[in-house]
Amino acid sequence: MFQGAFTALVTPFKNGGIDELAFEQLVEFQIESGITGLVPVGTTGESPTLDHEEHARVIELAVRFARGRRPVIAGAGSNSTKEAVELTRDAERLGADAVLLVAPYYNKPSQEGLFRHYEAIARETRLPIILYSIPGRCGVEIAVETVVRLAKACPNIVAIKESGGSVDRVSLLRQAIPPEFEILSGDDPLTLPFLAAGAVGVISVAANLIPAEIVRLVRCFLAGEIGVARAIHEKYYPLFKDIFIDTNPVPIKAALSFAGRMSPAVRLPLCEMNETNTNKLRATLESLGFP
Repeated sequence: MFQGAFTALVTPFKNGGIDELAFEQLVEFQIESGITGLVPVGTTGESPTLDHEEHARVIELAVRFARGRRPVIAGAGSNSTKEAVELTRDAERLGADAVLLVAPYYNKPSQEGLFRHYEAIARETRLPIILYSIPGRCGVEIAVETVVRLAKACPNIVAIKESGGSVDRVSLLRQAIPPEFEILSGDDPLTLPFLAAGAVGVISVAANLIPAEIVRLVRCFLAGEIGVARAIHEKYYPLFKDIFIDTNPVPIKAALSFAGRMSPAVRLPLCEMNETNTNKLRATLESLGFP
């Protein structure tokens, strides 16, 4: 269901609001480049600083601009189960094809609490659900055992975006969960090794800038063209690293700005990169042939 390359879309801003034209152009660029699907209002989409109206608007726009040509997987996570249910219902109402649910952050629930959180959301929607484990941001990991429980208890929980930075954990997940339960990389630098350990795709930050290359990397690996996939990984690895040289999505928005696609604006408490990081990112992009 979720095999392939998906883009964790940035949310462009202009004059303090959403830049809808730049967002439409970004979506069209993704589709023209062959991306498998679109993931608005996740971490990369700055969901923490979007109010509820803006959050819904970005999903609405993604669905409208995609026009059924690609699936839209809407971010709907929260550290409040009630709010996550509401966001999920909104995503379903607005026409999203699936939802991505990050683990509750800051309040650090137990594994039993995580299980009940996701189970409660799953009961309230018919949409497929992708779990999202990113302990570096949330302070809690969705344990392998909890993923197994959820896969058994909730038929519409069908995949996990894995951003824990561990190839070993991908192997543990692949051993423990049914073969139809899919694993997606959430870390561009680790997409190739995650694929080797059993992942079937990526939700990529880099794909905002280089969607065709990310599509080709995943497609070639899954087709058995390992050498081609490795060559793409090696070529773009410096970019994969440098788009996390500062807090995501600050560097990828800067890169998109250098490419003339949108303003680099982010919302406080995020802010622009310092001069050292800006120069490093620009040099990396120039080495890859970007103006």
